[in-house]
Amino acid sequence: MGLADSVLAVNNDLPIRTDKPVHSGKVRSVYWLTEADSARLIREQGYQVPADTPLAIMVISDRISAFDCIFHGEGGLQGIPGKGAALNAISNHWFKLFKQHGLADSHILDIPHPLVWIVQKARPIKVEAIIRQYITGSMWRAYEKSEREFCGITLPEGLQKDQKLPELLLTPSTKGILKGIPGVPEQDDVNVSRADLEANWQAFGFEKREDIALYEQLLKQGFAVISKALADIDQIFVDTKFEFGYVTDNQGQSKLIYMDEVGTLDSSRIWDGAAYREGKILENSKEGFRQFLLKYFPDPDILLNKQRMPEREALARDNELPLDAMMAVSKTYIGVAEKVTGKPITLSANPKAEIVDILKTRYGLID
Repeated sequence: MGLADSVLAVNNDLPIRTDKPVHSGKVRSVYWLTEADSARLIREQGYQVPADTPLAIMVISDRISAFDCIFHGEGGLQGIPGKGAALNAISNHWFKLFKQHGLADSHILDIPHPLVWIVQKARPIKVEAIIRQYITGSMWRAYEKSEREFCGITLPEGLQKDQKLPELLLTPSTKGILKGIPGVPEQDDVNVSRADLEANWQAFGFEKREDIALYEQLLKQGFAVISKALADIDQIFVDTKFEFGYVTDNQGQSKLIYMDEVGTLDSSRIWDGAAYREGKILENSKEGFRQFLLKYFPDPDILLNKQRMPEREALARDNELPLDAMMAVSKTYIGVAEKVTGKPITLSANPKAEIVDILKTRYGLID
């Protein structure tokens, strides 16, 4: 079996027993278990959740998305070798650190395979919690055009590109299209202010108004834990996106938790510390792949201009990226994961067969 066989590109066709449609995102697919299987696993595996909690199998792929498109490489390479395992390993490591520091729980109950999580159903907050420590990317481009207010916060004059901000900046945006919220356009990924959240806390999925402050606290605390750990390996945590939701605990109480991935190369910007001190930016996250694409294609406006989406989709579909470019991304993802966790990331020869075998023999989820 070759390199392409080690990549899990299609992750929504596993024969996992479910009575609901499989939800497939850009990178992860979610299989909701039947009520009977959820209850059985809670009982057999001793998960510390209410007996009637719905559970799901979340399978991460090795696909790579950028500019809202999925890209592929030469030699039938439909993803980045080791990417999924690296992302999960990084998230798992940060969640353990959060627990050690007394922060909130996550939705993960079990990790049967490097590409698989067993999670409990959560009630998501409809806000992407974005936190920034440096001014770069889209924020810098807006600042350069004389914009000074971001999510209700006014930045000072005189900031330079890639400079550290005077303080951590919280710039939340909508998750999905939210309707009927005054002053919030009915579009995905729209910046919102603290005032917007307070005035419409229920519409954004908060169960209590005071949970806005709690989510901000958890966001800052989580960022600080990851930032410190990355600094220890001379990496700079530039900015990141967290997601939050509610679950019901064993006492029947609702609690706010971290959801999805945290502090990964897909959801964050990470810079090399040594390069930054020399006045250079060395991207150790998916931003490096985005920058490669902008240089690789002759007309980068296709990737940046949302009005040219059909052209962008054709660009991603019809172009095989060079193998060395795909493997450079693999090296970055695996390298950062191994530095963060202190453990090797090994490629599976046939990840889909491994996952099916484990979920069948250990969890009884495949007929």
